[in-house]
Amino acid sequence: MIIHCGRKISSKELMQICETVKTFSRLSRNELVHTVCEHLGWYTASGRNKFEACLKLLQRLEAEDFIQLPEKGKGKRGPKNPKELIPTDRTRPQKELDGKLSDIGPVFLRIAQTKDEVSLVNEYLHRYHYLGYKKPFGCHLRYLIKAQDLILGCMLFGGAAKALKQRDQWIGWNAEERLRNLGFVINNGRFLIFPWVNVRHLASHILGKAVRGLLQDWEARWGYRPALLETFVDPQRFEGTCYRLQISDTLA
Repeated sequence: MIIHCGRKISSKELMQICETVKTFSRLSRNELVHTVCEHLGWYTASGRNKFEACLKLLQRLEAEDFIQLPEKGKGKRGPKNPKELIPTDRTRPQKELDGKLSDIGPVFLRIAQTKDEVSLVNEYLHRYHYLGYKKPFGCHLRYLIKAQDLILGCMLFGGAAKALKQRDQWIGWNAEERLRNLGFVINNGRFLIFPWVNVRHLASHILGKAVRGLLQDWEARWGYRPALLETFVDPQRFEGTCYRLQISDTLA
């Protein structure tokens, strides 16, 4: 155990930090700091990540040869205040789309890679998802759901919940194993089909495509293959039928 900036860092937390740095080696230094803050639950009184304290801790661990940090990027170091998302005309509601899958043609997922695509996904989630948009830290992927020239919705995958009793019992790992392997669990944090899209079986069809393509996409972007996909469903809003249909396709 060590004490840093008034916080006790246990040996298990130190192990988790080392595993996080190793697993997420393709992240920038700033993204890595935010990821470690999220995993440790290290926040300021206002609820923001305790960036500077965490950065100093990582630099200290690097100086003591516990970890190897990414090279320093250009520009000012530290967190930036996120810009307020204001809906624009490009995400305005469209006319109702009803029918069957065969009526809309092949459905495919496009990874949001350009700055415009990323901001478009963010704006759609902010405008139409009941949880809104929250900037993901650490490894993540955004997708646009498309059919021909139509955008039907979007998805966001990111880091898993730090600790989840039911999941951890189902996996059967202990606390040490969870700290070491949590990076291999990813979370479907947002799944949005636009409110004007009413196509039967579309949700399960999209989810099936995502599950089958995520291994390759994630490895291509982040350099490692995930082992498990998790999500959360609010039973007061949704039945979660599309997820039940995909249980057999869990990333394993």
